[in-house]
Amino acid sequence: MNKVRMFFSKEGRAKYISHLDINRCFSRALKRTGLPIWYTEGFNTHMYLTFPLPISLGYESEYECVDMKFTETPDFDNIPNMVNECLPEGLKVFKVSEPNMDQKEIAWADYEIKVYCEDKNNFMSEFNNFINLQEIKVVKKTKKGEKEIDIKPHFEISSIEKQDYGVKIIAKFATGITININPTLLLDAFKFTSDIENILIKRLMVYNEKMEVFC
Repeated sequence: MNKVRMFFSKEGRAKYISHLDINRCFSRALKRTGLPIWYTEGFNTHMYLTFPLPISLGYESEYECVDMKFTETPDFDNIPNMVNECLPEGLKVFKVSEPNMDQKEIAWADYEIKVYCEDKNNFMSEFNNFINLQEIKVVKKTKKGEKEIDIKPHFEISSIEKQDYGVKIIAKFATGITININPTLLLDAFKFTSDIENILIKRLMVYNEKMEVFC
């Protein structure tokens, strides 16, 4: 068997497709291509697909991936076009290769956060004061229940800029198996005094602990 990692983007209306349905989309698309995908053995055989870091529902992403196994050595160059012809709008494969890193190596991810608001200056002032606090404690849900944690050490703001629609934030969040901080945790903890019309979040890139692009 040959291990294969397929990289894709999830944008536009596709951000409302759940992780379970994303799995189904790729299973159907890959089946239609006729590619030599390996299936699990046993009573209930199914296509072997693993998503190392599925994006949250409602988020867009420029860097998603799915791992699979082929029964034959594939032609990586032809696979993206073959799969894209069978995927719905908003899902697009842009690269296929052999995995170079283990899924467990994922540690960080860059996010773009677009905040739609009229009072841009006030937002930037209050947000800067907020992220400069010594501690930012939030309640995070885990498999064992709810737990209060300090997320201050687990994110880094790269830039905050005013835009026509409001404010754009580029930030890096811990996104590993041990520590996984959803950007929404930070935004929910921030109590902005003015109205926010909308917030759009997009994942831009994924890294390992050494800040090397996950591949």
